[in-house]
Amino acid sequence: MQVATTIASARMAVEQARGERRRIGLVPTMGALHRGHVALMEESRRLADFTAVSIFVNLAQFGPGEDYDRYPRVLEEDLRACEAAGVDLVFKPSAQEMYPRGVPAATFVEVPGLSHVLEGEIRPTHFRGVATVVLALFEIIRPDVAIFGQKDYQQQALLRRMAADLHLPIEIVTHPIVREADGLALSSRNIYLDADQRRGSLALSRALDAARKAVAGGETDANRVRQILRSPIESELAAALDYVEVVDAETLEKLDRIEPGRPAVALLAARFGETRLIDNARLTE
Repeated sequence: MQVATTIASARMAVEQARGERRRIGLVPTMGALHRGHVALMEESRRLADFTAVSIFVNLAQFGPGEDYDRYPRVLEEDLRACEAAGVDLVFKPSAQEMYPRGVPAATFVEVPGLSHVLEGEIRPTHFRGVATVVLALFEIIRPDVAIFGQKDYQQQALLRRMAADLHLPIEIVTHPIVREADGLALSSRNIYLDADQRRGSLALSRALDAARKAVAGGETDANRVRQILRSPIESELAAALDYVEVVDAETLEKLDRIEPGRPAVALLAARFGETRLIDNARLTE
């Protein structure tokens, strides 16, 4: 496994692989890798001949007062996980390498509409930071396929839109959420939860399960499904609900009714102390 800390060295490693006619896969991460990330790497290895993983805690996607400074950074553990997963290249740039003029003076990418709803309402600059760093990684690595997790549902929808609008020759693949045995979606932020918050966090998966069962049982009123989502979370003392929503699976437009032929997804976010968790589930395909 190669480890590159500069754009030039990462490009050199990828170009060598491309010269050998190998299909290039990319898994962008912020590190603190867990089984969910490993599943993305394994999917990349299935779909590509050369897998690159980026590890970069991207300041541009954190707003004021968010957890950039305390976001877990465990590079040696991450490198061991990547090597065990059969990764070919880890790209671990510095902030100076990625933003040579600094974040305030950087050129940014905006994806209208999808950037400013749901997560974007609460974190107004978050998705421009995500889109910007991912477009930069796409330009540096130039992958044939890029793998993202479904847990960050709005993110993968936005990146699909960006790739389509900018005519990027990259296949975007979304991998299903990887969960703990009790249903909690894997997240690097789960380590912040104390015992009471960890127990309380299961309200998220309970809410999604209840919504799925209601829709499978014939419920079509999206407002009724929103209330079903709210109930387990609002009754949990450890949780402070940010939002629940039922939206079109592609456009993220809020739905009034859940109808055949229009895929729908339930999205939610809640805070457990200082830890903010998101989760989602497809309601119809």
